[in-house]
Amino acid sequence: MGPLQGVRIVEMSNIGPGPFCGMLLADLGAEVVSVQRLSTGDLGFDIGLRYDLLNRSKQAAAVDLKSPEGVAVVREMIASADMVIEGFRPGVMERLGLGPEVCLADNPRLVYGRMTGWGQDGPLAQMAGHDINYIAMTGALAAIGPKGGAPAVPLNLVGDFAGGSLYLAMGLLAALVEARQSGRGQVVDAAMVDGVASMLTMHLGYRQAKFWNLDRGTNSVDGGSPWYTTYATKDGRWMAVGAVETRFYREFVRILGLDVATLPGQHDHTRWDELRTIFATEFAKKTRDEWELLFEGTDACVSPVLDMDEAPHHRTANARGTFVQRDGLTEPAPAPRFSRTAATIRNSPPDARQTTASTLSAWGIDPARIARLSADGVIAAPDA
Repeated sequence: MGPLQGVRIVEMSNIGPGPFCGMLLADLGAEVVSVQRLSTGDLGFDIGLRYDLLNRSKQAAAVDLKSPEGVAVVREMIASADMVIEGFRPGVMERLGLGPEVCLADNPRLVYGRMTGWGQDGPLAQMAGHDINYIAMTGALAAIGPKGGAPAVPLNLVGDFAGGSLYLAMGLLAALVEARQSGRGQVVDAAMVDGVASMLTMHLGYRQAKFWNLDRGTNSVDGGSPWYTTYATKDGRWMAVGAVETRFYREFVRILGLDVATLPGQHDHTRWDELRTIFATEFAKKTRDEWELLFEGTDACVSPVLDMDEAPHHRTANARGTFVQRDGLTEPAPAPRFSRTAATIRNSPPDARQTTASTLSAWGIDPARIARLSADGVIAAPDA
């Protein structure tokens, strides 16, 4: 049932990073209830609930948080929970009557996780923002992109999901361990700007050692070097090269059909453009599939660039079980993996309009009270 079996989490539904953090913990066995808007039971996206994979493995309840009765029932659930996950602007939960002071008074062992872009305090705390803004303000965005070109947007992975969700999950689990030792909960303030800055630790060290240039596309692992970049193939597809170490680089050059002795030096920055042109010329002579077969099983650190439709069907993903098929959809399997307490996807994204009553019952809310709340329109009632 996963290593977090028995851990109970109330997640205040929001977009992206908060639900992803909840999904990660739910996949690992935690009992996560997504408290959603009463108006729709979801976030109003038009993709359809079955595709809202960030809510898999969870329970769901739609509650009117503008109603004192709705707030009271959520507060009661939090009183029996181990964790809260919320991703609103600072002060919103306090205005709802569900801030950390109130919840920790009800439940002193509670770990209260807060996800924001800018943090709970500071000059930008109340300003709206998105992944691109957070990575822009930490130095990460300026470092990504081609030489002489504009900064490249790396999806919304770096700020939202890496600097946000993963750091919040780590903080929640660390605080849970401490709470079980001390008997006291605490607030975890996970700001995406802090998480992204933390991920830049190595690069900041390199920069201060004068080993990293501020000019994009001129460094060893930012696409600037000819041995850590991508190359177009004969069929218009791409191969990714990461031949950093000398022995891996030599293997890469050999399989490419070239002789290291006749090429510019691997670390001769003044001739990187020349070396890149030589490699590009060779890659253009064969298709991506042909190059993949040549490099597969070697230490050249060369891989095909797969798109999101291709990746789940690649033989490597199949052998590893990296993706799973459920209810006609392809989903990433839970990660990481455990030798004894295996993680699993327990259910598809629930429809809060149909599951609110059963979810509240599972969290100890009296059935008569549930019926009354439903009749009064405080919680979602199943469609007729």
